[in-house]
Amino acid sequence: MTGDPSDGPLRRLVVLRHAKSAWPEGVPDHERPLAPRGRRDAPAAGRALADARCLPDLALCSTALRARTTWELASAQWDGPPPVRYDERLYAAGVPALLRVVHETPPEVTTLLLVGHNPGLEDLVHALAGDALDDTLPRIRAKFPTSALAVLTRPAPTWRSLAPGTALLTWTAVPRGGKGGAGEGGDTA
Repeated sequence: MTGDPSDGPLRRLVVLRHAKSAWPEGVPDHERPLAPRGRRDAPAAGRALADARCLPDLALCSTALRARTTWELASAQWDGPPPVRYDERLYAAGVPALLRVVHETPPEVTTLLLVGHNPGLEDLVHALAGDALDDTLPRIRAKFPTSALAVLTRPAPTWRSLAPGTALLTWTAVPRGGKGGAGEGGDTA
């Protein structure tokens, strides 16, 4: 090991914005359920991650109902879902709070999934992505809709070295699940 912070395994941070939620009258924001479209799109997000061979070793999920349901429907598409930790700090979190949670990830986890909310997740992707493999960075900066997925990579000995501008945006998708959606395979964001 040379001591270079880029030495180490390839770390993949997978960011999943919760699926489309409903706005029932009198329901607190934290308890808003998924809308019918969200209940179709969340499984499509799980299938998209499986198809991309980007399944996590650990999932960190907001405690909000719409995020928890997105996680449950997406991970049900996999043969064996990884452990999940529900963390109230992910609800309404900005980039500094999201990074603090990511930095706490054990070093044996090489692929981490964050399930949460905008604007925090969109801002996190923008902040971390120093570059992208193709032209997805400008498109992701324009819009990070519900059910959007982004994968950021960085070789690093630990998650603590993940900082603004240090990751490569390697893949994005906006999976849609039928009935007027963009198709099972998803769109590029």
